[in-house]
Formats: sequence, structure tokens, C-alpha cells
Amino acid sequence: MLSQFKGPTEPPQLQSTIGEALVSAAERWGERDALVSVHQDLRFTYSQLLEQVDQLASNLIALGLEKGDRIGIWAPNCAEWVLTQFAAARVGLVFVTINPAYRLHEAEYTFNKVGLRALVVADKFKTSDYPAMVEALAPELITSAPGRLKAAKLPSLEIAIKIGGADRPGWLQFDDIATRPADRSELASRAASLDQHDAINIQFTSGTTGSPKGATLSHHNILNNGYFLGITLRFGPADRLCIPVPLYHCFGMVMGNLGCLTHGAAMVLPNDSFDPRLVLKAIEKERCTALYGVPTMFIAELEQLDRESFDLSSLRTGIMAGAICPEPVMREVIERMHMSEVTIAYGMTETSPISFQTSPDDPLIRRVSTVGRVQPHLECKLVDENGETVPVGTPGELCTRGYSVMLGYWDEPKKTADAIDSDGFMHSGDIAVFDEEGFGEIVGRIKDMIIRGGENIYPKEIEEFLIDHPKIEDVAVVGLPDERYGEEVCAWIRLSAGQEASEEEIREFCRDQIAHYKIPRFIRFVDAFPMTVTGKVQKFLIREEMAAILGKQPPIIEISSSQNA
Repeated sequence: MLSQFKGPTEPPQLQSTIGEALVSAAERWGERDALVSVHQDLRFTYSQLLEQVDQLASNLIALGLEKGDRIGIWAPNCAEWVLTQFAAARVGLVFVTINPAYRLHEAEYTFNKVGLRALVVADKFKTSDYPAMVEALAPELITSAPGRLKAAKLPSLEIAIKIGGADRPGWLQFDDIATRPADRSELASRAASLDQHDAINIQFTSGTTGSPKGATLSHHNILNNGYFLGITLRFGPADRLCIPVPLYHCFGMVMGNLGCLTHGAAMVLPNDSFDPRLVLKAIEKERCTALYGVPTMFIAELEQLDRESFDLSSLRTGIMAGAICPEPVMREVIERMHMSEVTIAYGMTETSPISFQTSPDDPLIRRVSTVGRVQPHLECKLVDENGETVPVGTPGELCTRGYSVMLGYWDEPKKTADAIDSDGFMHSGDIAVFDEEGFGEIVGRIKDMIIRGGENIYPKEIEEFLIDHPKIEDVAVVGLPDERYGEEVCAWIRLSAGQEASEEEIREFCRDQIAHYKIPRFIRFVDAFPMTVTGKVQKFLIREEMAAILGKQPPIIEISSSQNA
């Protein structure tokens, strides 16, 4: 028996755009809560959400934005984020989600890669001053008329919109656009011109070649993915989902927002960023029935429950995903957080994202030891290094085919062809094992990607950044096991002849340039790297040596392959 399984073909796929789904939701569940932003004290029913979205969408048209233009959002979780997501979808703007932790180097690359024409940013978040960073990249902004930017380093960007804070020269205020009387005459015709297979979202995922790649997703991709995982969770209009995961990930904006939209459930944002106490308070206050999170989040919430009691009796389900889910944590979540129907899910941004999910009806041992079975209208197989499907019980690279596979990497035809084979299978780079019933277990990774607290980190990206340090001759980055985050970043650095440097100097070089979670926690200065006879760095030996030095166990197995995913 070969490791190749197909998901159910019922119920049928949705055949609509995201904007049409929002209109339908307002018609069906108009008076029910759609969006609750607890930290902002904001609440919208589905009817109110549609009204707010259409107002914003009409004003985006009035700013001159055309179908297919790219609009980015660089902000933490907030109501404005959700409004922008749906407004962009209503009028066919390609919504580009930007990690709030990005700094100048990453932001400049991202903006220019997709040719952003408009950008929505938060005023401030933690240590990030987004307007100041944009102005550092585009100093012309402060002398430009709002909406008329022409910047040398950001040539495509014309419209800069700021959420909250004091007025700044060159910027438009989000609240002004969202509340300004709007001519809606073009909205209906624009919405009617859209096709469900149009590109509507670009999500950046770090690339093995060092630069992030823009996974380009359609209405059909992401709307259906949210719909089918919601069916597995048994979502309905009475459900209220607590969403502490970042909206810029598929976990938040697809599994969260679109999973709720397609079933009439309420989206509940507990805070702008993760805080275990505020999550538990939001669940209690809003009587949430479902909760999402990566294992790190659930661990923190369980630790908070050790210190303080909360009424979580309204909870019944949710999803734990984004990293390997420890079985003891899963069992505690079921027992102490009342999440008897919690599920495990697995996927990748390029597959919109979910391709596997456990069911509440699965035996507990399956729900704590596997990622479940392939989702509806999808097909998965495991292949060896020659592309041949392996027998059941044999490890192989996980490949997915079906409605959820991305349109491609933005402006990267070769990388797209490397990732999606001629038969339409997306190659994940993950090593899995299937049993005879089709339950999957992720056992390793072909590439040396690091997963820290649910964030995918590709060492090559960090290596190519650090190599620009004037004292660094060469660098090798690996992941080391960590009890809280799953893995942490470790850098071995070979300095140029005659140079000296400290760990803090290297970290300071990274600050404000790359996201905080990519900055190496462990740094070791070495004279040489362990190499193969052909001159390749043997990173498994680096991991083994560092694990021995730090008293850590090596990470899960890796299997070599010729596939480029």
C-alpha cells in the first residue's frame, strides 16, 4: 500500500469571492457578532462589519487604487487590520501581509518585491515606530502631498496610511478614510468584476535562497481553506473564536478570520499581541467557544492558570498548530482548558495553509500523536528522493495537490516551478510517515528550517544578512532545541583575519534590521566549520556539538532529498 491519500469530496467547495462571502454572511447572520477587538473596546455585527468594510473599500477606490494593485499592512492585531483585509478583497486589491516584527532591511525588500502602491501601518507597536521606519526609507514622504508619494528607494509606493497617533506630513489617517462619506457607485461594478481565482493575498515566507518569497493566494484558495477547517471544528453562528495568533499569518487571517466568516462565528481579538493573561480574560469575558495557538502559547496559558483562575467553561474546541505539539501539553489543554474537541492541524503558507487536521471524533491517541488526515478536496503523497511514492510506514517528503495550492511565488517563476511539480503537487520539504488509515506524523525536515514559537526561520536568510557585517568572514546558522519555543537560533561565526567581536556586537548589528526572533540567541566564534569533502558545511555536526555544550538533545531527524521546496 502506497502513501497516497485523497480527502473527502463532500461538501462541495465554495464558489465565491471573499467579498461575496462577506455580503452573504451579513444577509444570513447580520445581527450576530462578527468582530470583537477586546483591547480596543470595539464590536461589530456582521451587518456593521459589511457597512464599515464597504465604506473603507469605496474610499480606497476614491484614492485611485485599481484592481490588482498591492496594498500592504504593517501592524499588529487590531480591528483596522481586519477591515483592511476585507475591504481589499471587496475591490480586488492584493492584500500583502507584513510581519510586525520586520525592520528596515526586510521592509524595504518586501515593499519593493511586490510593488506596493499603498501601505497601512500602525502608529507604534512595542519598540517599532512604523511611520519613522517608512520615512527612513522614503524621506520624500514628509514633503509630499498625502497620497502622492514619489520615493527613490520605494518607487511604487504612493499612498501611506497611518492607524492612530498624531497627524504627520504626507500621511493619510486611517480613521479619516474609514469614516469619510464615500461615493459607492463604483463599488458594485468593481466587486462584480472579480473572479474567485484572482490573486488576493501575498504572504511572505522565508526562502532557502535567503530572500523571503511571496506566496500568492486566491480568494478560492483561502476562503475554502477557512471553510473546511471550520467544518471540522463544527463551527456555527453561536461560536466565538479567540484569535491570539498573529493576523499576518495564515493561522490568523485564514484559519481565524475566514474560518469564522464562512460559518457566521465571531472573531475575538484579545490583544494586539500575545499575552496569556489577556487571552484567558478575553475567553472568560466573551465566552469564547474556541481558541487557536501554537504550542508555546498554550504552554504559557497553562502556566498562567497555575497562578490565577479563569472561567474557561465556555471553551470546547480550537486548533494547536505551527510547531510540533507535545503530547503532554495537548492532554493538559483538553483537561484543564475544557477543550475536549481541540484539534491538531498541519500545513504551510503555500497550501493556504491547512492540508491535514485531526477530527474531534478521532481517538485521543490519534489526536495527540498525529496531524490527522488529509482535508477535503486535497490529495497528499509521500515521495523519496527520486520522486517515487513510498510505501505506508516509510518516511518521505510530504506533497499536496488540490484547490489549496498557491498560484505561485510572486514574480518567481523558477522558484514556483521548483516547488510545484508538473503534476501540480506542492513539495513541502517536510518528512512525514502515513499509516494505513491515512493519519500522518511529521518526523523531520529536508531543509534546515528553524521553527521558533511557530515562526518559520530559514538560516540562509540570516546568514546572508550577517555576512554583510564588516568583521564576519563566514557564518553558519542552525536551530537548537528549546523547551519553550521549540527551537532557538544559533550562529557559528568565523571572523575575518585579525578581527575581534563580541556576541553583543553581533546582536546589536541585527537589531532594527531583522525581526527579533531571527536574532541568534546562541553565538559561537570559531576558526572553522565542519565540512564535507565537497566543501559543504555539515550543520548536523554543529547542532550535535552545540547540543553537547548546552546539554540539549539533538532535534528531530532529517532526511536528505533532491527536492527544492
